Amino acid sequence: MKHILLIITGASPQVLTETLFAIHKQGKSLPNEIYVITTQSAKPLLVDGLFNQGHFQQLLADYKLPEVEFSEKNIWLIEDQNGQPVFDASTEVDQVYMADFITRKVDELTKLENTAIHASIAGGRKTMAFYLGYAMSLFGREQDTLSHVFVDESFEFLKDFWYPTPHSKFVKNKAGKSVDCKNANITLTSIPYVRMRNLIDNSVLTSIKNVSFSKTVASLNTVNSKVISLVINPSAKQLTFAGIDISLTAKEMAFYLWLLDQYELNVDRYFEDTTSYSEAYLTQFSRVGTDLRVFRDTFGIEPEDFKINNLSGLKPMEKTFVQQTRSRINKKLNNALPIELAEKLLIDSTTVDGGTIYQVNALNGKVKIELV
Repeated sequence: MKHILLIITGASPQVLTETLFAIHKQGKSLPNEIYVITTQSAKPLLVDGLFNQGHFQQLLADYKLPEVEFSEKNIWLIEDQNGQPVFDASTEVDQVYMADFITRKVDELTKLENTAIHASIAGGRKTMAFYLGYAMSLFGREQDTLSHVFVDESFEFLKDFWYPTPHSKFVKNKAGKSVDCKNANITLTSIPYVRMRNLIDNSVLTSIKNVSFSKTVASLNTVNSKVISLVINPSAKQLTFAGIDISLTAKEMAFYLWLLDQYELNVDRYFEDTTSYSEAYLTQFSRVGTDLRVFRDTFGIEPEDFKINNLSGLKPMEKTFVQQTRSRINKKLNNALPIELAEKLLIDSTTVDGGTIYQVNALNGKVKIELV
């Protein structure tokens, strides 16, 4: 059986040599291959320390370990939706790419026959560790393991410490004092985890590479649910459904709330002959947003005038405003949720004689709507 070490790293690539050392010292099966998941900003540190400075090969030589298949081609950079490397995964959208990438890679590795995956969550951002652990819980097989590595506090985060050497090697600690690498203690801790691979419908697992991490979570959260709650938080401008948060702009949130109040909106040939729709919409918008452009550019009124009910300059709502805002909201719902769940929240449209009827699907009784 081929043994594969899968590890995540960030600014401290030393976790790789520390983990490999600990596997050896505990007498566990040494990996035949190593794969690293990291970001574009962290890769140079990894390449310089492990390859250019030679710490990886030195570890193998110091402890007479067998050769391991590991080179730059085994370093996987987290990619965005366009296949471009993520720089440092510091933004909210980067976290989405990170989750999807890690989940996809674990899916790919656990599909390989006659292999055992040892996944280490010791490096990288905390979210990277969470996503790797979660992906292992989704796809991990009986032979696959999860671990974390610990090093003595006096050797933590020292750029010149890579593993306990078999001979004396002195490096400077954080206080500027010399410490001997030979005296460092490293502990490899196995992490028990629930293997859900055989507990989840195969359709969810087989479709993982085609959907996002958040969509997979949403599907799993609703497996046994007959009625799902939609939590609407106007102040946060957020919808929460099946455990997934969907952020809207103030204009979109007001529109969604307004349509829920309308129950059914008939955009017919007389729709633009009245300002009642504009007034009702701006009442909702005033509660969640302050964008002057919505008042002035879209509806031709100053927010101060609207506040005192001076509506002489108020313009009717245009059909294009309804169409475009509905389209943007539906796009966000489809991006965040699996199709079968997104459909429960989408703003539906039905063509009738003389116009179009719009309605939020959440009003059909199969979704419990909670306003917070």
